[in-house]
Amino acid sequence: MARKVFYSFHYKPDAWRTSQVRNIGKIEGNKPASDNDWETITKGSDEAIKKWINDQLNGRSCTIVLIGSETAGRKWIKYEIEKSWNDGKGVLGIYIHNLKDSNGNKSTKGKNPFTDFTIKDNSLSTIVKAYDPPYSDSKEVYNYISENIENWIEEAITIRGKY
Repeated sequence: MARKVFYSFHYKPDAWRTSQVRNIGKIEGNKPASDNDWETITKGSDEAIKKWINDQLNGRSCTIVLIGSETAGRKWIKYEIEKSWNDGKGVLGIYIHNLKDSNGNKSTKGKNPFTDFTIKDNSLSTIVKAYDPPYSDSKEVYNYISENIENWIEEAITIRGKY
């Protein structure tokens, strides 16, 4: 049975890259919001945005943060990480900067978003794994993620269970 996951990512610059990961098909992810839906959601109040995120997280066993060049430090990404961790969900990161966007361009590697959190006097980045595929070719990066994502999810759930 496929795990149900929530994908956390910076929408504007990374939607195309994240769609590649979401379409791998080995896991069930949250339904992507269309451009119009996302614009409507983000124009709402903070409470409306939190409600949308909370609804999306409901029933998910793991949150995957797809890390682009500007993902770390973003208000709602931080909220999604904190909410997921506090709700006992597995959490992991996957760097996506070497996946091509719709124009065939790659991005620069972003900062680890888990460094912004501390759990029991340890940086969350020392607990939660952020996987950086060891390839620069977009197809090889995609294949690496595809081959490993299920194991990464299971490992993230196991790690979370220890805290």
